[in-house]
Amino acid sequence: MTEETRLREQLCLLAKSLYDRGLTHGSTGNISARTPDGGLLVSPTGSSFGRLDPGRLSRFDAAGQHIDGDKPTKEMPLHTAFYDTRGTAGAVVHLHSCHSVALSLLPGVDEENFLPAYTPYGIMQLGRVKLLPFFVPGDPAMGQAVRGLAGKRSAVMLANHGPVVAGKDVEAACNAIEELEATARLALITRGMGAEPLTGGQVRSVVKTFDVEWDA
Repeated sequence: MTEETRLREQLCLLAKSLYDRGLTHGSTGNISARTPDGGLLVSPTGSSFGRLDPGRLSRFDAAGQHIDGDKPTKEMPLHTAFYDTRGTAGAVVHLHSCHSVALSLLPGVDEENFLPAYTPYGIMQLGRVKLLPFFVPGDPAMGQAVRGLAGKRSAVMLANHGPVVAGKDVEAACNAIEELEATARLALITRGMGAEPLTGGQVRSVVKTFDVEWDA
């Protein structure tokens, strides 16, 4: 089995896991990963995370040309923006996860730091999450907004739409976006109940201990 074949199967397996646990639904969401030769494997447009076929994933070469597989997701500008601006990005995942979308609809959310610091793991895996405004799905302006961050954020939340996370590989990206959704769920469950987040000193301790990108 080649390294690319393993990557194709891993991408589909992780996508199905996200789908089976209700983290995205229907034909929503998209996922991509760097191939060993510098190209990309991308979920096709209109596909379901629960039924991805490893052999039909969209394949791009290192020059960004679509060379094989089905037509890619319409959110390609969003994915390529992360790859082009974050040298550490080996995979990108975008979901329509319920709790994170719900949190983006509520007033008083910090655009520069979308998630409250309720646990160290959201900080460790995501850094600060930037809340971006609403864009029509497929609008290249989403990619332009990510490029405007100059690679300083590994995760963004698209208001009224869903989260997008870049990771060093497809497993790391999936783990991080699950942490984003779990933290958003905590925020909703505890909203209005006087929940106490980590103190500024505790946050700084986590950031220092785990070398988290935080101040950008």
